[in-house]
This record gives sequence, C-alpha cells and structure tokens, in this order.
Amino acid sequence: MSNIVLITGASSGFGALTARALARTGNTVYAGLRETAGRNAPQVRTALDYAKEYGVDLRAVELDVNFQDSVDAAVKQLIEEHGRIDVLVHNAGHMVTGPAEAFTPQQLDQLFDINVLSTQRVNRAALPHLRKAGRGLVVWVSSSSVKGGTPPYLGPYFAAKAAMDSLAVSYAGELARWGVETSIVVPGSFTSGTNHFAHSGHPADTAVEGEYATKYAGLMEQVSQKLAALAPTGAEASLVSDEIARIVALPAGERPYRVHIDPADDGSEEVSDVADRIRRTFLTRIELDDLLTVHPAGA
Repeated sequence: MSNIVLITGASSGFGALTARALARTGNTVYAGLRETAGRNAPQVRTALDYAKEYGVDLRAVELDVNFQDSVDAAVKQLIEEHGRIDVLVHNAGHMVTGPAEAFTPQQLDQLFDINVLSTQRVNRAALPHLRKAGRGLVVWVSSSSVKGGTPPYLGPYFAAKAAMDSLAVSYAGELARWGVETSIVVPGSFTSGTNHFAHSGHPADTAVEGEYATKYAGLMEQVSQKLAALAPTGAEASLVSDEIARIVALPAGERPYRVHIDPADDGSEEVSDVADRIRRTFLTRIELDDLLTVHPAGA
C-alpha cells in the first residue's frame, strides 16, 4: 500500500525534488503550493506533466502555510479523497541575508511565521489523523546551520531553523506513544538546485545595512563562493530528496531520528551526535526512555 504524503513548500528546490522522488517510489504525493491558480500555476502544470510523463501519482494542492484556513482545507481534501495521511513533510521555508541589526522586528516575525509557526499550523491540522491511526511519519527539513559552523549575515534565518529543529525534537517524544515516527533531515549548504539564495529576503533598514557595508563589503559574495568551493563534485540538491524518499520507504519503526546530508561538512553532524546522545541519556535518567522509540497502535 502506497503512502499518502503531504509536503509543504513544494513549488521548487528541495520541496519539488522531494515530491517527485516520493512519487517515483510509489507514493501518492500532494505537493503543497500557494497561489496554484496564480503565480505558481506553471509549477502546478510542471507537476502534472511530470506525473503524466512518468506514470506516477503526483498532485498539486493549494496550501499556504501562513494561513490556518488554507492548511485546514488542504488536509481536509486529503482526508476526503483518501481517508488518511501517512507522511507529513515540513519543507516550507524562506531565507534572508544581510546584517541582523538591519532587519526590523516585523521582518523577523514574518520569517518565523514561515519557518516555524507554519509547522504548528500544519501539525494541528494533520496530526489528529496520524494519532488516530496510531502510525505515520513526520519529516522535518532542518538545516546544518542549527548546530554547525555558520557565517555572518544569515542570523535571522539560522535562528528560525534552530527554533523549528527544537520544535521537531519535542514533537518526536510527544508523538512516540502515538506510534508516529519523527525523522529530522539536515541538509547542509547547497548553492545550486535550490532557490534559497536567489530568492532570499533582504533588510528593510537600508541605512543600517549601508553602515555595515563599510565594514563587511562583499561578505555574502565571499560566503557564497566559499560554500560552493567546499561542495564536492556531484553534491546536488537531489541528494536531500533521495534521502527523504529512502527514509519514507523504510519499514515503520526503522526510520532514523536524524540524518545529515552535508557535503561541505560544516560540523553539524558532530555536534548533533553529542546533542542527540545527551537527549537519549537524559530521557533514560528520568525514566522516559520509551519516548526514544515509537510504539505500535494499541500498545
């Protein structure tokens, strides 16, 4: 039986690649996009053409993660058409670049809304169905910036991804007794194959941004060039989507808690190994080690 999958932020980059990879491996995939009848209409057509060309079940669904009504409607559509959701992939996100001080609080509010609060909206709509079924998988697309070496001028984005990752860790334990698995997928810096850098937001306070330019002129260009140079040949964004498809295909109870796809090796995996070991040890010390594994329905 194929999985019924809902993925957010599937118009491009990791999201679009993951939707296709999951469809190719036999799943019924709903690619969540906003403005499906507007600016993302070409992406909807691309998804439908891909499904037809490869004979896979890939569908587009209107899903704007910034609005609960849109999220609720998308989940309702899946339930009406299939009666269940098996896999939820939190992929929607947005990057900003520039000196942290130059971003207004309102900009950070919007950034956290997209990268963090969106996952809560989707969870509140979808998780009741997974918990009722006593099974399922939630995949969180995190970032190596959460624990790895990080350059300046990406602070607000890094902070938002760290918040999302922290939320994922808490959810993992809270869903374990419901039989719902958690996999946190941690991509490193991919400078091609995604639109993160190309579509990144910029500070509203251009005066402050200009002041920083007197000390940090050309910093983002340097960062982009150095990150690209660190990536080995063949480090394509599809490495991330292929890994997500591999995880989804694993038998229930055998999915990894956290995996890294970090060709540049910024140190995130080493730090995460320590943090995850401490989590396991602490939960064991307070006699909650059963939260480290999922429990079958009815257990």
